[in-house]
Amino acid sequence: MSFDGSFTHAMVHELNQTIATGRVSKINQPYANEVVLTVRANGHNYPILLSANPTYARIQSTQIPYINPPTPTNFTMILRKYLQGAILKEITQVANDRVVHLHFTSRNELGDQQELLLIIEIMARHSNVILVDSASMKILDAIKHVGSDQNRYRLLLPGAQYIMPPKQDLDDPFQGPRTDLAATIREFPNQEVLAQTLQHQYQGLGKDTAAALATALHASGDAQKHFQAFFERFNAPQPTLTVTVNNKTNFTAFPYPTSGTTESHPTLSVLLDHYYEDKAERDRVQQQGSVLIRVVRNELKKNRTKLKKLQRTLAETENADDYRIKGEILTTYLNQVVRGETAVTLPNFYDDNRPLKITLSNQLSPNQNAQKYFKRYQKAKNAVIYVNEQLEKTQADVDYFSNIMAQIELAAPKDLVDIRLELQEGGYLRDHDHQKKNKKQRRQKVSKPDRYTASDGTKISIGKNNLQNDQLTLHSAKRTDIWLHVKDMPGSHVIIHDADPSEATILEAAQLAAYFSKGRDSSNVPVDYVPVKRIHKPNGAKPGYVIFTGQKTVYVTPESDLVARLAD
Repeated sequence: MSFDGSFTHAMVHELNQTIATGRVSKINQPYANEVVLTVRANGHNYPILLSANPTYARIQSTQIPYINPPTPTNFTMILRKYLQGAILKEITQVANDRVVHLHFTSRNELGDQQELLLIIEIMARHSNVILVDSASMKILDAIKHVGSDQNRYRLLLPGAQYIMPPKQDLDDPFQGPRTDLAATIREFPNQEVLAQTLQHQYQGLGKDTAAALATALHASGDAQKHFQAFFERFNAPQPTLTVTVNNKTNFTAFPYPTSGTTESHPTLSVLLDHYYEDKAERDRVQQQGSVLIRVVRNELKKNRTKLKKLQRTLAETENADDYRIKGEILTTYLNQVVRGETAVTLPNFYDDNRPLKITLSNQLSPNQNAQKYFKRYQKAKNAVIYVNEQLEKTQADVDYFSNIMAQIELAAPKDLVDIRLELQEGGYLRDHDHQKKNKKQRRQKVSKPDRYTASDGTKISIGKNNLQNDQLTLHSAKRTDIWLHVKDMPGSHVIIHDADPSEATILEAAQLAAYFSKGRDSSNVPVDYVPVKRIHKPNGAKPGYVIFTGQKTVYVTPESDLVARLAD
C-alpha cells in the first residue's frame, strides 16, 4: 500500500493521541531529505520522522536509530532557532490529502509568542518539509528549495508566500458519501471499475484502499452505511503487514481483503518501522554512499577488464614452444632457406619429419628470421612469469573490491564512514579535507564493531567493514576467542568472546556471520570457525584479508528474527 490520504488520516490521529501538547527537545537532520524532531510528551521522548524521500516519504514516530552528521545543515539550524522548546499544539491534515500541518507555539528572541507551521507534503518526488510563519504564511525555510525554474505555480524558498499544492476537486470520504452509492454500484458492477471510479471521486484513496472499499460496498446491502463504517476503521486502526502469494509486502491501517499471510503490529509507527527499516536503509546507503559505489564500481570494471587481457596474453604464451621449434628448424636448414621468401616448408624433426610451414620476413636473412623466432620465444617465456604475477595481483584486487561492494550493500549509513576512510587510505578516493592547508589532521578512529549476545549470555562481536574486521580480529580479540567467517564469499569477521563456546552459541554466531555476508538470502550457508591464534595476515595484504588453517565448518540458514533477538 502507498502512504495515501486515508493512511495519513490514521497516522495523524495516532500522532495527535501520542505527542499533541508535547515539547520539542531535539531537532536533527540525519539524512538529506529527512528530519527527526524529538518531542517530549507524557513522560516519554518520541522521535518523529518527517521524510521527504522521493520514494519513502512519510510521517511517523520511529525507533530506528540514526547517526547525525558532524555539521548540522542550514535547515536544521533554522528549525532549531524557531522550534527548539516549542509546544506542539496539534497535528492536522488538509482535507484527506497527503499534506500534514504540525502547529507549534513558541517564543521569539523578544519573548513574544509566535505561531509556526511545520508542513510535510507527501508527494513522491515533489515531497517537502516546509517551516512557515502562521501569521504571515511566509516560508522561513524548506528542506528542498524549489525556484521558479522548477515550478511556476509556487516558490518554496525562504521569504516566499506559502501556497498550498493545487487542490483536487474531490470529496473528502471522511465527510460521508456525496452521491447515491447504490446507483454507482449498479452502474459499475465490476469491482475493478468501481474502485477506479471511487478513486476519481474521493480524495486520498490509494489503489489498495479503493479496491478494499469497492469489495466492502459490493458485499453489503446498505452501501451508505458500510462506506461510513469503512472509513471509521481508520480512527481505530489495526496495523497490518501482509505478505501476498507473490511475495509482495504491503502495509495497511487494518486488514484488507487479500490473499496472503498477515502480521499485526501495536501501532502504525511500529508497522512502518518494520516495513521501511531495510528499504529505507538501502536507499539511504545508496544516497550517502553514491561516491563510494561509483569508485568501487569503476575499480571493479577496470580490474576485470585487465584480468581478461591478461588471460588472453597468457593464452598466447602457450605457443612459446612453437616459436623455439621454428627457430631451431630454421637454424638447422639455413642452407635451404632463400633470402626474400615469405615462407618455407621444412621437415619438423620434433614430429617425425613431417612438413612444417614457417612464415618468414622477406626483409631479413635466413639467420635473422631464425633469431626473430628465438626472441619471440624468449619474450613469451618471460611474459609467463610476469603475467602470472599480474593475474594473481589483479584477481586479488577484483576480490577486494567485490568484498567492498558487498559491504556497502550490507552496510548501515553509519558504516560508510569506515569504508570511505579505507578507500582514502588506499588512495582510491581523494580525501578533500587532507588537501586543506593550515588544518591539523587527526587520524580518524575506526568505529566500534556491532555487539550481540548469544542465548547463553556469551558476547559476540561483528566487524561491518574491513577496518573494523582488522581491528577486531588482529587487535581486540583474545587469541583463545573463536573467529568465524562465511566460506569463500565476502562477509564480516565474527568473534565469539569465549575460548570454549557451546555448540548452540557457535551455531548462533555462524548465523550472524551468514546474515552479514553475501549469503544473507541463501540457505545452508557454510561458515568456517577457528581459534583467533590460527588467524594470520600476510605482509602487505589489503585490509580485511587474513589466512587461517585448521578450521571447522558448519552449515546454517540466516534468519533476521534471530539477528534482532541477539542484538544488544
